[in-house]
Amino acid sequence: MPPATESIGNPGLWGAFAGIVLVMLALDLGVFHRREHEVRMREALIWSFVWIALALLFNLWIYHEFGAVKGLEFLTGYLLEKAMSVDNLFVFLVIFTYFAVPKSFQHRVLFWGVLGALGMRAAFIFVGLALIQMFDWVILVLGLVLLVTGVKMLRHQGVQVQPEQNPVLRFFRRFVPVTAEYHGTHFTVVTDGHRFATPLALVLIVIETTDLAFAIDSIPAIIGITTDPFIVFTSNIFAILGLRALYFVLAGLMDKFHYLSVGLGLTLVFIAVKMLIHDWVPIPVSLSLGVIGLFVGGAMVVSLLKPQPTNKAAKNAEPA
Repeated sequence: MPPATESIGNPGLWGAFAGIVLVMLALDLGVFHRREHEVRMREALIWSFVWIALALLFNLWIYHEFGAVKGLEFLTGYLLEKAMSVDNLFVFLVIFTYFAVPKSFQHRVLFWGVLGALGMRAAFIFVGLALIQMFDWVILVLGLVLLVTGVKMLRHQGVQVQPEQNPVLRFFRRFVPVTAEYHGTHFTVVTDGHRFATPLALVLIVIETTDLAFAIDSIPAIIGITTDPFIVFTSNIFAILGLRALYFVLAGLMDKFHYLSVGLGLTLVFIAVKMLIHDWVPIPVSLSLGVIGLFVGGAMVVSLLKPQPTNKAAKNAEPA
């Protein structure tokens, strides 16, 4: 397993990072997106650049303060989580299409979805790392889980999403009345003295539970790179924070990267093997970064050079 090292994070750093995240989220929703509107390509590109620039500046600061190894760990983890998040984006597209979510409401749903994801990812990270510190064999279990996930991605291209089969959603609908139409960006409304959930609440539930499934794959993957809680958490969070803007940039292009699941599958298999053999054949972070870049970047290039047949692309874009 990756060597267990003392975290570079101290209470001051954790507090400062939490403050930065809260300020950026407050500016995002309370200032720049205070009024609901359809996010256009130019705005999405600007916000994507902002989030990526912040992550790279933070990476540069880690490199300067804590050395090249920690800097490479952060960069590798960030790129890995960013690449894996593209699958999330396709799922978001399917969910929004299935529920016919107006484009002007999508940013608000993604904002609260990302906020919930931050909490879930934090819980997964700290529980996972705590278990690894107590039981060495946990890393082998996580490696096997990752290996199975990678093989599944290689065998089945594309993402299958069936919102109506979501058990949490079915449970929610059984006990909570839901309106037939949207009521702006409200998740609940009061009608005739009774509170109802709106379809937007259902969309949020599906997004949150879907992200939970993605977290089960992505957290072991980054733990395969480093076990420093501060590096794992911050690289993961920076990747998640930029997810909304990236969605609006890639919403019309995601079907073009049809080989991305192959690249991600190979990446997960590589990290799984790295975790399983680390005690005998340690693999440096620099090599991991190169392999991840080769698999993911190569898959995207091949997707563009070898486009998917039009009829197959249309079929994959249909909501489940």
